[in-house]
Amino acid sequence: MRQLIVTQNITLDGSIEMLEGTDWFSPEAEQDQDDLIEEMARQDATNDAVVFGRQTFEDMRGYWPQQTDDRTGVTDTLNRVTKYVVTSTMTDPGWDRSVVLSGDPVAEVGALKETEGQDIVCTGSIRLVHDLIPAGLVDEYRLFVYPVVQGSGRRLFPDGHQVPRLELLEARTFRSGIVLMRYRPVTG
Repeated sequence: MRQLIVTQNITLDGSIEMLEGTDWFSPEAEQDQDDLIEEMARQDATNDAVVFGRQTFEDMRGYWPQQTDDRTGVTDTLNRVTKYVVTSTMTDPGWDRSVVLSGDPVAEVGALKETEGQDIVCTGSIRLVHDLIPAGLVDEYRLFVYPVVQGSGRRLFPDGHQVPRLELLEARTFRSGIVLMRYRPVTG
């Protein structure tokens, strides 16, 4: 069975939503962070699929294919992997190597995990992630924690969501002050 990895950029106070007027996360800023780029490349080598909700998919499709001088490697990764978009409103994804999943999000992602391949990454896509967490489909959380307190915004684990116990797999600090925290849910 394939692993579903939720990767999120997150503030110290738990927000994954970048509110208007804030600039705590920027792909362009990461261009000069070699240690972070190296880690992203290491992680990208273990996956061959990315699953997005419709809004995040449209945001990514509108940005990354136009990047011609991307030192982060994200453009190359997105060109290589199969991109799945969970949506009931889109029929033509309009991006190479993209597949529309139009059924129940939990069932669709659960079935995708049963296929052959490497890890599946889900990034952004908070509404989708909020469906996948209580369904028990998330095998690992990779949180890039930014040294910023935003004070509001949607959270990875909103009120009412519970994950009884997480096991720390790794904690790594980058020169920028960003900290990677890797966790897996403890079952049983």
